[in-house]
Amino acid sequence: MRIAISSDKPDLKARVGSGLGTSKYLMVIDLRTMAVEAVANSGASGHGGGGIQAVVLAITKKVNAVLTGYCSPTAEKYLTANGIEILTGVKGTVAEALRHYKKGDLQKHIDVVRKSESGGPRIDRMSLFQALKTSFNQLITLLPVMAGIVLLIGLFNAFASKKLLTYLFSGNDILDTLWGACFGSIFAGNPINSYIIGGELLEYGVGLYAVTALIIAWVTVGLVQLPAEISALGIRFALVRNAISFALSIAIAFATVGLLNFITG
Repeated sequence: MRIAISSDKPDLKARVGSGLGTSKYLMVIDLRTMAVEAVANSGASGHGGGGIQAVVLAITKKVNAVLTGYCSPTAEKYLTANGIEILTGVKGTVAEALRHYKKGDLQKHIDVVRKSESGGPRIDRMSLFQALKTSFNQLITLLPVMAGIVLLIGLFNAFASKKLLTYLFSGNDILDTLWGACFGSIFAGNPINSYIIGGELLEYGVGLYAVTALIIAWVTVGLVQLPAEISALGIRFALVRNAISFALSIAIAFATVGLLNFITG
């Protein structure tokens, strides 16, 4: 009998991971020999696929049960399809979870996901609660960004008059692209804001070359963060990187818009 317990550290004293896909390790334990193996979950880096990677690890290590805080319905489907029992809502340390599992306490007090008669998994109450909690946290995280976007649009419309923009962006593609790269290099903030400003500039009649250069420079050049970059990476590297990024923002803007014009012909 082999079980896998999700954990953020390769240690029996570490706490059980709150989610199967977000846990950095699976502590695989042979209940007969009590041999312990810490298996790293490379998908837990935040780029997606952590749940499926954990499922693959559990199947590969031939475990009979998985203990974790939360398991997504997709992961549940694949685990149960391979005959692996899933216990969710597990808390405490890995050692405590192991001890309670051996005594049979977890099976009595925690919802266990097993294959139903139809062969499909069911979603237990803890899974639903965790899913709602995750969605709520994501919404809370997005609220400041959404509020910042609304505020940014208001400020832009208040201070960037059409007369000023017409004066700065005269219609000369080369000069306008240079101005766009300059403004993008100075501004700082969430990359989403560059799309908002770019859209407003297009509404005011600013050319696509300038807007493209602004967006590219916004996310690659950072004059506001330059002191911090110099402190962390050195003055030579910081200056060369920003200079190259500035030049490339102009070149890429011309290449992008030129290709778009060619395609739309």
